[in-house]
Amino acid sequence: MDGMNSRQIFCLSLVWLSYSSTYLLRKPLGVVKADLASKYSLSKTELGFLDTALLLPYAFMQIILSSIGDKYGSRRALAGCLLGSALSMVTFGFWNNQSVLAMLLFLNGTAQSTAWPNCVKSLTNWFSDQRRTAVFGLFGTSSFVGGILGTALTVQLQSVYAPDLKFVFLIPSLIVGGVGILVYLSLHSPKELGIMAVTEPSKSYSGSSGNESSQNQLTYQHLWGLSMIPELCWASCCVKLVRYCMYMWLPMYLYQALNYTKYQSGYLSTVFEVGGVLGTTMLGFIFNRFLQGKVIYGVTVILFSGTVFMALFQYTGHWGISANAIFMFLAGACNCGVDPYLTGSIPAEIGEHENAQAATSGLVNGFGGLGPIVEGPLVGWIADKYGWTAPFYLMVATSLIGFLMMLKASRMDQLIKEAELRRTLPLGKA
Repeated sequence: MDGMNSRQIFCLSLVWLSYSSTYLLRKPLGVVKADLASKYSLSKTELGFLDTALLLPYAFMQIILSSIGDKYGSRRALAGCLLGSALSMVTFGFWNNQSVLAMLLFLNGTAQSTAWPNCVKSLTNWFSDQRRTAVFGLFGTSSFVGGILGTALTVQLQSVYAPDLKFVFLIPSLIVGGVGILVYLSLHSPKELGIMAVTEPSKSYSGSSGNESSQNQLTYQHLWGLSMIPELCWASCCVKLVRYCMYMWLPMYLYQALNYTKYQSGYLSTVFEVGGVLGTTMLGFIFNRFLQGKVIYGVTVILFSGTVFMALFQYTGHWGISANAIFMFLAGACNCGVDPYLTGSIPAEIGEHENAQAATSGLVNGFGGLGPIVEGPLVGWIADKYGWTAPFYLMVATSLIGFLMMLKASRMDQLIKEAELRRTLPLGKA
C-alpha cells in the first residue's frame, strides 16, 4: 500500500507540473501585448486575432485529438504535447513577421490541445472515485499557479531583455521541453506497470442505451448524447470566455484604463489567478465537507457567485488597488476554482462507463475553448469602439449564462441520482 501511495503521489505531482508548465507558453502573449502593439503598430482588434491564432486550434484540435490518450496512452500523448509546444515557440521572439508569429501560435495551440484530457486520463487511472474530488482540487491549482508563474517569469524576462523578446519565449520553451522528456520517461499508467486498476465505473450516464461501447465505437454524436455533456460544454464555453478575457486583456486594462505602470499591471493581474489557486483548493474541501460530494450543485452555486463578483470588480474599478485586488481575487476564486470539476472530474466520471475519460474531458474542455476563440477579436473590437467598460458587461452576461447551464445540469444530476436510488431500494420501498 505504501508503494501504491508513493506512485499516486508521484503521478499527481508530475501531472500537476506538466499542466502548469503549459502556461509558461500561454501567458506571455497577454503580458507582451503592449510591446507587440508598439512594435507592429497593431490595433486592439488585431491583437485579439493573435489570441485567436493560439486558442482556435487549442479548442478544435482538443475535440478532434482528445481520444489519442485513450488509444495510445496518456504518457505518450502528454509528452508529445509538451515537446511540440516547446518546439513551436522556441524561436517566437526571433521573428519580425506577424504572419509567422500567428502560425507559431497556431502550432502551439495545436500541440497544447491534448494536455488537459491526458492529464485527466492519467489521474483517473491512478485514483479511485472516492478520492477524485480532493485530487482534482489539488490538480486544478496547476492551471493558476502555472499562470502566475508564467506571468511573473514573462514580466521578469521582459524587464531584463525588453524590447527584445527572444528570451521571453526561448527560456520557457526549454523548461516545457524538459518537462515533456520527464513525462515520457516516468509517467507510466498502472497497466504499463502491471498493477491492477484502482477504479471501476459505477454509474451509467448513457443517453438512450445503457450498454457499454468500446472506445473504437464512440463517436462525437454518442459523446454529445451522454447525459449533462451538452450543458457542461456550454457552461465551460462561458466560463473560459470570461477567464481568457481576464488572462489576455487584464494587464492592458489595468495599464491603460486604471493607470497602473506596465509592471504593476503585470503583477497585479496575477491576483485573479491567485484567487483561482485558493478557490480550486478550497472547493474540493467544501464540496466534500459541507455538500456531501455534490460537486455539480456546488459548481452551480459558485458560478452564480462569480457572476456577482465580476460585476462588483467592474463597478469598483476606480476605487483603488485594494478594491481592485479584493474583487479580482474573489472573481478568480469562483471562475477559476470550478475548472477542474467542470472540465475534469465531472465529465471523466460520465465518460468512465464508456472507457472514454480523455474523450469526454477533451470534448468539454475543447468545446469550452470556443469561447476564448471569439474572445480576442470580440473584446478588442468592443474596447476599441465602446471603451474598456463594455467588455465587462459582456463578461457578466456570459458568466450568468454559464450559471444557467449548470443549473440545468444540476437538476439532471438530481434526477439521475433519484433513479439510481429507486433501483437500489427493495421493491416494496421503491
